[in-house]
Amino acid sequence: MNKLKQFLTGEFIRQLFSYVCVGGTAAIAEWVMFFIFVKMGFDYKPATALAFVVSTAVNYVMGRLLTFKGNNKYEGKKLREIALIYLVSIIGLGFNLLLMWLFVDILGFTSDIMQLAAKIMSTGIVFFWNFFIRKLAIYRQK
Repeated sequence: MNKLKQFLTGEFIRQLFSYVCVGGTAAIAEWVMFFIFVKMGFDYKPATALAFVVSTAVNYVMGRLLTFKGNNKYEGKKLREIALIYLVSIIGLGFNLLLMWLFVDILGFTSDIMQLAAKIMSTGIVFFWNFFIRKLAIYRQK
């Protein structure tokens, strides 16, 4: 119980709230880009992947400026940090694509608006993966 109490400190709550804001902004960027790509005629799969690249860049920059700003673990190693962020995000993209496939191809969310709803739900689920891996692995303090 003490370990859980230590984990749920004020700093953890601050970071989670900050990441909700950062993740929310990146998610909105992703949804807007996804919708634009779909409206341009892209199939939902490449639209999802392209929107992911944009949102991961937004998430990384904002996350470093707001959520994990005091963490200097990667000082002088920015390329490694970015590579880890994209690796975690690529795994999240895999989860996202799997969820999109489930919603669109299996459950029949085929209209543009239903695909956007599927994208929003998928993003919400993958949000937790991204936050906890960054908090517990990438930016874990010693």
